[in-house]
Amino acid sequence: MSIFTTKPVDRLIAASEAGHGLRRALGPLHLIALGIGAIIGTGIFVLSGQAAAANAGPAIVLSMVIAGATSALAALCYAEFAAAVPVAGSAYTYAYATLGELVAWIIGWDLILEYALGAATVAVGWSGNIVSLLADLGIHLPAAISAATGTVVPVAGGPSVTAVFNLPAVLVTLLVTWLLVRGVKESATVNSIIVFVKVAIILLVIGTGLAFIHPANYTPFIPPNTGVFGEFGWSGIVRGAAVIFFAYIGFDAVSTAAQEARNPQRDMPRGILGSLAICTVLYVAVSAVMVGLVRYPALGGPAPMAVAVDAARDAAAGGPFRGVMHAMSMLVKIGIVAGLSSTMVVQMMAQPRIFMSMAQDGLLPTWIGRVHERYRTPHRATLITGAIVALASGFTPIAVLGHLVSIGTLFAFVIVSLGVLMLRRRAPSLARPFRTPWVPLVPIASAVVSLALMASLPGATWVRLLLWMAIGVVLYFTYGARRSRLSAPASSSSS
Repeated sequence: MSIFTTKPVDRLIAASEAGHGLRRALGPLHLIALGIGAIIGTGIFVLSGQAAAANAGPAIVLSMVIAGATSALAALCYAEFAAAVPVAGSAYTYAYATLGELVAWIIGWDLILEYALGAATVAVGWSGNIVSLLADLGIHLPAAISAATGTVVPVAGGPSVTAVFNLPAVLVTLLVTWLLVRGVKESATVNSIIVFVKVAIILLVIGTGLAFIHPANYTPFIPPNTGVFGEFGWSGIVRGAAVIFFAYIGFDAVSTAAQEARNPQRDMPRGILGSLAICTVLYVAVSAVMVGLVRYPALGGPAPMAVAVDAARDAAAGGPFRGVMHAMSMLVKIGIVAGLSSTMVVQMMAQPRIFMSMAQDGLLPTWIGRVHERYRTPHRATLITGAIVALASGFTPIAVLGHLVSIGTLFAFVIVSLGVLMLRRRAPSLARPFRTPWVPLVPIASAVVSLALMASLPGATWVRLLLWMAIGVVLYFTYGARRSRLSAPASSSSS
């Protein structure tokens, strides 16, 4: 059978309902919280400051708006698919229904960059913030085991140390893996609690930070370009949008929980669009406050929000609010650590469900997709995901991980956007509880803008993407194409 043969939507839905074993325990509030939990993480707590320092300056606010608008276009496409095809697998499943098996495999392989490496990026950010928090409490972890391999870590009062291994990142990965194996409802409940905490922290930063903003920090709002594309000026705003785009990743993770939603046709669009809308407003506001509290070059470190909060604390020194601001500084750092933890929960919950869908289609060994008899979770896929995240976060710098996640996600957005057009043509009578407005303009705009943001990323990131895709194509033709249940049903048990 052709590698471009599609899997009928009715067959996808029937297969998902035929004893998939996952527990339908998530309501609309759970889904919105999952989206917020995935979106608010390393992107806003870490990469936003780095993009301001290296690319956009105070105009990072405009980068936020561009990235949010791009995400909104893609979110409308995801919402239609999630309601019409309420099956675990996200963009992988949608590509299978519209563009064929090979493209589905490619996008499934690509999603490892988004979810698994996304979780690894968050783990590295979590490590940097927990090290800073513990230092404030007088606990100093050895620098050699507190950052990615080869990272030069400055040590107060002594020479810099070259890190060997990021132990805190690995430990938090193992903890999240254990939680996800235990159960989806338990994981979602923990996530909802942490989401409440980190949204409260962001509101606290916005509310208190407004009193200590220095208007001079906004000048020049768009720093002049250095002569290099992406270093300030308008090209820097676009590059900043591509980098900070990582901050908006997560709304699509809601779609991977379709088989665990109680009413996916109604609630999936609410979860996707609701979480994105809430986070976009928070992002624009908090980025404006951060660059107003300190000059943008100071935000290039591993914990820029903490730097901004410390600036507000220092500004309050000697005033009536000095005690409150000191306490808030510590509270914000605790909230950042908690917030990054919930982002890891959602991203590491999404990846195993991609693996499970691919295994059920025969493109991966079937044992990967089995569900735990007691916990009703894809425990084996979760353990594999945990191993990938632990290795990546233990040895890879955050900048490399962040760029790979951004380009991988943008590629997925292109496929989903084009998939909406294909499915409208191939299955015009398919029930669509939510319909993307202004088709074909919205899907085409989503694909074009996503490609433009991809083009603005560094060439080294493109090389890594192409190498990763090449490995995936080789694996497909040596394993997946031979064992696909769609093309060879009789051989589906051989894997």
